[in-house]
Amino acid sequence: MAKNLESNSYTVLFASGMVIIVGALLAFVASSLQEKITENKRIEKQQNILYAMGINNNDETSVEFVSKNIVAAEFSKYITKQLVISGTEAVEDPNAYLIDIKKEATEAKNPNYKRRLPLFVGEKDGVTLYIVPVRGKGLWDAIWGYIALDNQLVVQGVYFDHQGETPGLGSNIKERFFMDDFKGEHILDGDTFKGITATKGNADPKNLDKTDFEVDAIAGATITGTGLSTMLKKDLAMYIPYLKTLKQ
Repeated sequence: MAKNLESNSYTVLFASGMVIIVGALLAFVASSLQEKITENKRIEKQQNILYAMGINNNDETSVEFVSKNIVAAEFSKYITKQLVISGTEAVEDPNAYLIDIKKEATEAKNPNYKRRLPLFVGEKDGVTLYIVPVRGKGLWDAIWGYIALDNQLVVQGVYFDHQGETPGLGSNIKERFFMDDFKGEHILDGDTFKGITATKGNADPKNLDKTDFEVDAIAGATITGTGLSTMLKKDLAMYIPYLKTLKQ
């Protein structure tokens, strides 16, 4: 007896079979690529941390990371410690760079969860740097970055990136003309934490005043700039109790 290929039961069985087959194939591909995905995330994170502390291949205007084939060696060379921060306490952890700060923020919604704050300590040209990871929300999606501070809590470099900000506008947070403005900025007014705000109509467009807690905002990217300013204040504030101990 011939099968009725136009019956509803046949259609349902065929569709179910295809879903199972495609699902199995996707699961296999994802599983086989997981190791490479994890390795690429490690490389990217280490490149970003090194970039913030000034270890990169930049020329006068470009944004060029340390190459992938040497980034692990450079990370080991320049990052002297990895810490996990809780209040004024710091515990050394060689795998702190594996901490997912997005997941930590989600877990921290549970009042009983003790949030892990990774901090990277580096050494460049005889200066000790403390690199803080930050994450927030731009106009369309996530934004994130790394802030390198010296022991006086003066910014020595940054790196910012985004998931899907508007090309030529919010996406410019990862361009040199914006990131370079942060170098030399202070985040404390005396003993009071102020953070750094990306400000429209800044009275210091050349960014010569490094104690006004402001950098010039990107034209046409108001919401991205507001998100970045909020990100810096919110995430840096969690580290301030520990970072202040560095100045004593």
